[in-house]
Amino acid sequence: MSMTDPIADFLTRIRNASAARHRWVDIPAANLKVRIAVLLKLEGYIKDFVLVEDDKQNILRIYLRYSPDGGPVIERMQRVSKPGRRHYVNAGQLPRVRNGLGVAILTTSRGVITDKQARKERVGGEVLCYIW
Repeated sequence: MSMTDPIADFLTRIRNASAARHRWVDIPAANLKVRIAVLLKLEGYIKDFVLVEDDKQNILRIYLRYSPDGGPVIERMQRVSKPGRRHYVNAGQLPRVRNGLGVAILTTSRGVITDKQARKERVGGEVLCYIW
């Protein structure tokens, strides 16, 4: 099976697992996915993640986080830049997700960072997704 958009698959697996109230979700690992998982943990959207070693491709196990009332912490995840249509912004055009309540994840010359870090460092890049 060839996958044309592994980041969209990553977001969809997290979205579906949190809607089904799973404790964790397993995703085929890649360096970009691990960097996004680090940002999700730092921003408080997931509890934790571990890299599970196997003989093919490692597996990224993401432990989901829920609010005290049982609802998922991640309300929505939206893919912005797609393989058929990339979305680049410069430092002056950085998006604000839900007026600062959400997070935009970007790939920049300084690595994979959030919109807040990009504003602070005054860099632009490719907008991967919005999370709130």
